[in-house]
Amino acid sequence: MKLQIIALKISILVSHVLAAAPAQLFSPLVAQKVHNTFKLLPNPLQFPHTTDSTKGAWGLVDPNWWTSGFFPGTGYLMNTRKALCGDPTNELGTTDWLALSRSASNALLSLTDKNGIGHDVGFISFPFIEELTINPNNQTAINAVNRFAGLLAARFNSVVGCTRSWDTSDPTDFQVIIDNMMNLEVLFVSAALTRNKTLENIAIRHADTTQANHIRSDGSSWHVVEYNSTTGVAFKKRTAQGYSDSSTWTRGQAWGVYGFANMYRHTQKASYLDTARKMATYFINNTPSDGVIPWDFNAPLTPTPRPADTSAAMLAVNAFLMLAQYDPAAGAKDKWTNAALQLLGNNVPFAWKTSWQSLLSNGTSNKPSNNFNTGLVYGDYYFVLAGNELLKRNLTTCS
Repeated sequence: MKLQIIALKISILVSHVLAAAPAQLFSPLVAQKVHNTFKLLPNPLQFPHTTDSTKGAWGLVDPNWWTSGFFPGTGYLMNTRKALCGDPTNELGTTDWLALSRSASNALLSLTDKNGIGHDVGFISFPFIEELTINPNNQTAINAVNRFAGLLAARFNSVVGCTRSWDTSDPTDFQVIIDNMMNLEVLFVSAALTRNKTLENIAIRHADTTQANHIRSDGSSWHVVEYNSTTGVAFKKRTAQGYSDSSTWTRGQAWGVYGFANMYRHTQKASYLDTARKMATYFINNTPSDGVIPWDFNAPLTPTPRPADTSAAMLAVNAFLMLAQYDPAAGAKDKWTNAALQLLGNNVPFAWKTSWQSLLSNGTSNKPSNNFNTGLVYGDYYFVLAGNELLKRNLTTCS
């Protein structure tokens, strides 16, 4: 009997043993690289998007681009990192991240009136949402969030039950991508600011429709679903950035895990948690034996090795950490946390290049457009976010 009790105690202890976070998460180079990128931003402002694939030098884009909110957002994450572990003797602790982030975010304000970004105004809102966690009364940030939410809500079609993703020459061709699950956050933030329940209802309708049409029975996902805007019928399911219409583009799968986990966080609707679990399980079960996330789970291995996508890996890390926080099932916290830590451990060290301007390499922006083996600004954003989340949960230390 005593032996059984001892064995039980050992098994319980083992179940709580977590993998270690990679040291690169808190390297001094993180602060140095982000600070150096702020210094290279031109006037008028442009933002980092992707690097080249040989030297890792940032290519810059105008603010009117879907990724332009990620770098100011990264600055806000570094401000949080400073509060969590800032040493007044190093660059993390001596840099005024808040001033840098606020200044960079100002270049996005003109987009609240008119932009070519469409549905991705949710991503552009990230730095303003971060600002509201610091100063909830910042009227500039409040106005920006509400304006971006209004622009996204204006793309909603009640017959289809979704916000339109890409504009088309044929207005009846209503295209929705799995990525759009990430933009729903701005609707919830604005709804809390304005008490406008309609914004929440739009987010829920969009998630319900996406859940019904984007997710396959095995938990994998289609990238694009095309609806008829007048009947609401889904008439085509395909990919735009994946290997094939029947394959699973890994970043799209990660967008889905994060998006549905976030919907559960906001609504406590059980079906969203079920969908997030199902998609996360598919992601884990289809991860290659070396743990490195490819750009598409079904892309062929030959004749050349398929490119990795560290941005998909970093996004999935944060999606798993969200599940670890909100999934109430027994053992779920350790299960999802370990999955996140294993992804970090397998994908960060090989993608860490000290000489590159980006934090990580080996991202795939768009393989069909021949853009891969690069640093990606959103991959870096989710890399920094993952470190912060682990610190907040006392799962690692700053050193």
